[in-house]
Amino acid sequence: MDRNSKSDLVKDEQRLAYKLLTPTLIILLIVAIYPLSQVFYTSFTDRTFAGTNQTHFIGFNNYSKLFNFTIKELPPVIEQGTNQVKIDSKTGVKVYEPSFKVLPGSPKRYKELSQFNFLGKRYVVGATNPEFINSIITTLIFTLSAVSLETVFGLIIALLVNSNFTGRGLMRAVMLLPWAVITVVSARIWEWILAPSRVGLFNMFLEKIGIGNGQLAFLTADNWQLFSLIMVDVWKTTPFMALLILAGLQLIPGELYEAARVDGANKVRQFFSITFPLLKPALAVALIFRTLDSLRVFGLFQVLVGQRLYSLASYNYYQLVGNRAMGLASAVGVIIFMIIFVFAVIYMRLLGVDSE
Repeated sequence: MDRNSKSDLVKDEQRLAYKLLTPTLIILLIVAIYPLSQVFYTSFTDRTFAGTNQTHFIGFNNYSKLFNFTIKELPPVIEQGTNQVKIDSKTGVKVYEPSFKVLPGSPKRYKELSQFNFLGKRYVVGATNPEFINSIITTLIFTLSAVSLETVFGLIIALLVNSNFTGRGLMRAVMLLPWAVITVVSARIWEWILAPSRVGLFNMFLEKIGIGNGQLAFLTADNWQLFSLIMVDVWKTTPFMALLILAGLQLIPGELYEAARVDGANKVRQFFSITFPLLKPALAVALIFRTLDSLRVFGLFQVLVGQRLYSLASYNYYQLVGNRAMGLASAVGVIIFMIIFVFAVIYMRLLGVDSE
């Protein structure tokens, strides 16, 4: 076959591929791209949910409400009659004016987000929407922690159930049980397990072994809330990660391991030379799926902590249903979409899937 014939054959295959993909692209345009474009447009308006008010185009005002912040210096409290800075008798540190005396008076109404020291001075960070900023931080910490743990545990479980042992089929079925439980149901189960009294399984167990007083508030105490949510998510979703990774392991030819054993490669060398490189496409898919789910986590936060701690999705729900601010909620949805897109690109680049 000459070069021109090969070129014509390639072009025919490309045209056939485009024809086969056309129905899929049309369906995608109808069910995904059009609604997504509507969300983008609504994010630039003041539209209200289930309202009768006229909708106006307001540009980036919704995004400004979400991200606008300021940093101001907090003046220290001066002792009356001494002109000296007041020192806290218990902590021995300077006493500063309350932040709410600093932030108002601006054209924008700022609320305190956090405080920090720099070069011996005290500063306050104010935001027009601190709940949203905190929801981003909370969601990112939740996602990075939960997905990392689920990937490590899922890889270990997948490697174990991929080996030959008695009862392997039963083990594969049993490991999927936590993932098969509906999120709301599992959240209710964990709500009982983490109950802040001796009724809670964890508190009862910890008290039995001499840790705590049996009244640890896992779901209400600031120090325990996010940790508890991560723990519940890892328990529920690790089997899903293990299943996706196991599917990738099943595609690796056994002949490669036999050749490696003949060459004297141990298990560790086989993992890093054969298993991990060939597993990267499946691992990328698993990471993207789990990261997508974690970044838009809703049910777990809504059931276990409600409005005490927001994820991006639960904050979005609060703005849409609670405040009926459909334009602002759409802006939050766009931000969630962009964060997911960035994570997907990072995974593809780091794992080198796009070049394989």
